[in-house]
Amino acid sequence: MMQFDHIAVIGGGAWGTALAQTCASAGRAVTLWAREEDVVASINTGHENTRFLPGAVLSNAITATGDLEKISNADAIMMVVPAQFARAILAQMSPFVREGRPVMLCAKGIEQDTLTFMTDVLKDTLPQALPAVLSGPSFAADVVRGLPTAVTLACADPVVGKGLMEAVGTRAFRPYFSADLIGAEVGGAVKNVLAIACGIVLGRELGKSAHAALITRGFAEMTRLGVALGAQAESLRGLCGLGDLVLTCSSEQSRNMSCGLALGRGLSVAQIMQERQAVTEGVSTAPALATLAAQRGVDMPICQAVADIVAGRVDVDTAIHGLLSRPFRSE
Repeated sequence: MMQFDHIAVIGGGAWGTALAQTCASAGRAVTLWAREEDVVASINTGHENTRFLPGAVLSNAITATGDLEKISNADAIMMVVPAQFARAILAQMSPFVREGRPVMLCAKGIEQDTLTFMTDVLKDTLPQALPAVLSGPSFAADVVRGLPTAVTLACADPVVGKGLMEAVGTRAFRPYFSADLIGAEVGGAVKNVLAIACGIVLGRELGKSAHAALITRGFAEMTRLGVALGAQAESLRGLCGLGDLVLTCSSEQSRNMSCGLALGRGLSVAQIMQERQAVTEGVSTAPALATLAAQRGVDMPICQAVADIVAGRVDVDTAIHGLLSRPFRSE
């Protein structure tokens, strides 16, 4: 089995920090790259990410840096930069990534300008890398505390994939192998948009029955798109699809769910984003997802409604009325 003893984590937000801590708990040396100088300083001097994950004591096996050249000796890389910023950072990484180096894509989304998923962005910017996708129901606050979490680790090469599972897995952080990268990516991107919709339902006090119906019908939309793009329906019934959807649509701890709650209670997207440090991926993904679905001829009315709301084309009540006015149909 392949060994990966030194892991580089690219992105010093809450999720990148939690993954760095998990890798350290698995016995790996970890280099964590962060853009923010204060994040680098707080991790190296106080073993804490005071900006994005305050209160979590981090392992001294984690070394933070603002210099991408420091990742050149890593055996594998976890890419945790938000989807809309990934291309620029991956391009900067290119001189420091050796041929065949595994890059685990941990951000969930679709690039707005190109309508492509992160594996395509990686192929464009780091063709020498070997792609993998890490996705599943996981909150940074749970993972950094060592609470039980299960995720999908997708890789076309099963030998590399299983080596990565051993490298990042622990008793509490449990990766399950899949060869379906597209399925893992579709699940991770679509669930963020559906979480905004679920938040709107609860913010408008439409009830738990409506919430459950939206999750179920949203999962049907996710599956339709995934299959149209070449994913396996079985993958989307697993951790990277249904599992992630249930978690993200059920907790205010999710940035996307909490964004939807605020929209449902009458705030605008601009007001919500003004108050946030961290990226809410679903807001950026929704318009790209709606366009991609239309191009592929895939019916995704819930995701389209979210795209219309975040773009300011319709208000929340008009979007809800539109969904409730759709013709009755077979399940």
